[in-house]
Amino acid sequence: MATAKTLLASSDAVPADTRRTESADAEETRFEERFRRHYATVYGVLLRLTGNPDEAEDLAQEVFLRLHQHQAELDDERLGAWLYRVALNTGFNAVRSRRRALQRLLRWARLEPAHQHGLPGPEEDVVARDEARRVRQALAGLRQRDQAVLVLRYSGVSYAEIAEATGIKPGSVGTILTRAERALRERYTAVTPEPEEESAHDA
Repeated sequence: MATAKTLLASSDAVPADTRRTESADAEETRFEERFRRHYATVYGVLLRLTGNPDEAEDLAQEVFLRLHQHQAELDDERLGAWLYRVALNTGFNAVRSRRRALQRLLRWARLEPAHQHGLPGPEEDVVARDEARRVRQALAGLRQRDQAVLVLRYSGVSYAEIAEATGIKPGSVGTILTRAERALRERYTAVTPEPEEESAHDA
């Protein structure tokens, strides 16, 4: 996993002749603290949008390099919402840049965090992958705003930060989230074959 030090060391975000000054040291320390506090959530948002761990890590580094460039302008109170908004925009742009929509859907990760489940066996893994494909297909059919609300909420982001990151009124987040979840369930049902239909086909 990336760290704040390796991220800065591999980039030109901090000029070499300023790294040893007291002000630069203070800014680097502040950046490291912010990185540790928010990296996991930013990475989780991007993983849910891209479905590719390596791509999600690369995009997360882009997000934090932007933070380093603008961190003097951002106070801690609004930092989370700013990061999540940038992560959403970065993730959606990455998804749009892919040439084929089908490849995008097949590469998207599961909506649920992987660590919530035990290690699956081969048959369970096939079922999980098929379910993930259908979930991502259903998610892709929603409006971008609804996708953003669902991804942020399942990444553990608060209602207040969702509102600020997406521009939704704070009092409307719960309603929009409920509707987005209902729409996701409906679309998921539409792409999931009925057991009876499968049995009749097999017969």
